[in-house]
Amino acid sequence: MISRHRRAVGVVLALHSAAALAGLAPPWLLGTIVDQVTAGASVATVDRLALVIAGCVVVSALLARYAQYAGHRFGERAVAELREQFVDRTLALPVSVVERAGAGDLATRSSVDVATVGTTVRDVVPTIVIATVQLTMLFGAVFLLHPLLGLAALAGLPSIVTVTRWYLRRASSAYLTEGAEAAELTEALTTTAEGARTVEALRLADDRVRYGTARVARVWRARRATLALRTVFFSTVEASYPLPIALVLLVGGYLLSADLVSLGSVVAAALYLQQAIDPMDRLLQWTEQAQRGFASYARVLGVGLVPPEQPGVTATSRGERLVVRGARFAYADGHDVLHGIDLEVRPGERLAVVGPSGAGKSTLARLLAGIDAPREGVVSIGGCPVTDLDPAERRRRIALVTQEHHVFIGSVRDNLAFAAPDATDEQMRAALATVGADWFDALPEGLDTALGDGARQLGAAEAQQLALARLVLADPHTLILDEATAALDPSTARRTERALAAVLVGRTVIAIAHRLNTAHDADRVAVLADGRITEIGSHHELVAAGGAYAALWRSWHARADAR
Repeated sequence: MISRHRRAVGVVLALHSAAALAGLAPPWLLGTIVDQVTAGASVATVDRLALVIAGCVVVSALLARYAQYAGHRFGERAVAELREQFVDRTLALPVSVVERAGAGDLATRSSVDVATVGTTVRDVVPTIVIATVQLTMLFGAVFLLHPLLGLAALAGLPSIVTVTRWYLRRASSAYLTEGAEAAELTEALTTTAEGARTVEALRLADDRVRYGTARVARVWRARRATLALRTVFFSTVEASYPLPIALVLLVGGYLLSADLVSLGSVVAAALYLQQAIDPMDRLLQWTEQAQRGFASYARVLGVGLVPPEQPGVTATSRGERLVVRGARFAYADGHDVLHGIDLEVRPGERLAVVGPSGAGKSTLARLLAGIDAPREGVVSIGGCPVTDLDPAERRRRIALVTQEHHVFIGSVRDNLAFAAPDATDEQMRAALATVGADWFDALPEGLDTALGDGARQLGAAEAQQLALARLVLADPHTLILDEATAALDPSTARRTERALAAVLVGRTVIAIAHRLNTAHDADRVAVLADGRITEIGSHHELVAAGGAYAALWRSWHARADAR
C-alpha cells in the first residue's frame, strides 16, 4: 500500500523529519542560555536566544501540522483503495464461500477492520517512523554532548526492549482472537435482528439472549486478555522513564565536578531525555495500535487469499440439455445429503421437484446452478460440467432465484439494472408487469423511486416480485426457481406464476415446489426423499401410481379444500 504512494509517503516523512530537527534546537539553546548566564552574559543575549527558541517552536509546530495534514490525506486515499479492493475481492469469491463466511464476519471485516487499518496507515506508521527518527536524533544529541551522558541515557532501554519483545510475541494472536470473537458477536446480533419475527413467533427470545450473552462473554474474555498484555507492557515502560534522567543527572554532576562538561550541557541532556518521553510514549502506544492494525489487515487481506471463482471456459453451445449423473454432495465435515442423483432435463421442459423439508431440494438446485460442485458425479449442461463454465457464461445460461431476496439501496431502476444494465425503461416496466407487480403503478416517482433504509420499504411479497422481474430481464435459457413465490400469498403467487408462464415458453424451468399446483402444471415431477429421487413422471402418472407423490397430492389437496 505504501509503495503505491511513495511520493505522498516521502512528503510526510520529510515534513516530520524537518519538524523533529526543529524540535532539537530548544533544549540545546536553553543549555546555551545557562552557560551564557553562568559566564555573565547580558539580558540582550538571553533575549536573542529566547526568540530563537520561540521561532524553532513555531517552525516545528507548523511543520508537524502540515505533516499530519499530508499524512491524513495519504491515509484516506489508501483506505479508500483498500475498501474498493475488499469489495472487488469479495465479489470475486465463489457464492458458497461468501455464504459460509456469514454476513457478520464480512461486515466486521469491511467496517471495523478496514477502519482500524485506516488508523494504522494514516497515523500509526508515520508516527512510528517519525518517533523512531526523533528518538535517534535525541539520543544522538546526548551522545554528542558527552559519550558518558549518552551511555547513561540508555539505562532504561533494556527493560523497555525486553517487555516490548514479550508483548509482541503474544499480541498478534491475541488481537486476531479478539477480532474473530467480535465478528462472531456481530454475526449473532445480525442473525437475531434479521430473524426477529421468527424468534418472536417460536418464542426463542430467551435462547437468543443466552446465545448472545455467551458471545459477549467470549468477546469480554478476549479483550481482557489483550488488556492484561497492555497492563504489563505500559506499566513496565512507564517505570523505565525516570531511570535514565536520574542517571544522566548523577553522571552529569560527576562530569561537571571534573570540568569535563558544562552545566548547560547537563541541563540540555536532561531536557533531551525529558523530551524523548513523548516520542517514546507515542512509539510504544502506537506499537500496540499497530498490532490491532496488522491483525485487522490480515483479516482484510485474508479475503483475497481465498481462491476466487475460477474463470472456467466459455463453452461452445452444444445444446441446453441439463444432465446429472451419480451426483453426491455433502456440506463441510458432514454426511452426504444427496445420494447418487441421476436426472436429465430436456431443453424447454418444465420439471417440478417436490418432497418433504430436508429432502435436499435446495441443495440439488444449488448443484444445478453451479453454486456448489458435487462430491462425486457430474452436473453438465450441453455436455460441459456446469462448474467448469466461465461464471459469466454460466449465469447467462442458468439463473437461480430462491425464496431469499434482497432489495439494494437505490432506485427501482438501480435494482432492476443489476440483471440487465442495458435494459430500457420500457423493458423494466414490462418486466414488473409480467410478474404482476401492481404496486409499481402507485409509486410516486416510478422507476426513480428510492428503495431501502430511509426510503420506500418493500414488503416481502413486493421484494420477491422485484427479484422475479430481475429474472425476466436477465433472460436466461434455464431457470431454477427454488420456492421463488414462497413469500407471496396463494392468490398473488398463482397470478404471478401464470404471468411468468407466458414468459417462460421455450425455456427450461426447474421449480422447487412447495405448492403442488406448480407440480400439476409441470411436464414432469421428480420426488426427492432423503437425498434420493424416488419417483419421476408426469403429475397424472404419479397420482395413478399411488406412491409418495399421490399421498402428497391428496394431503395438499385436502388442505387446500379445507381453506
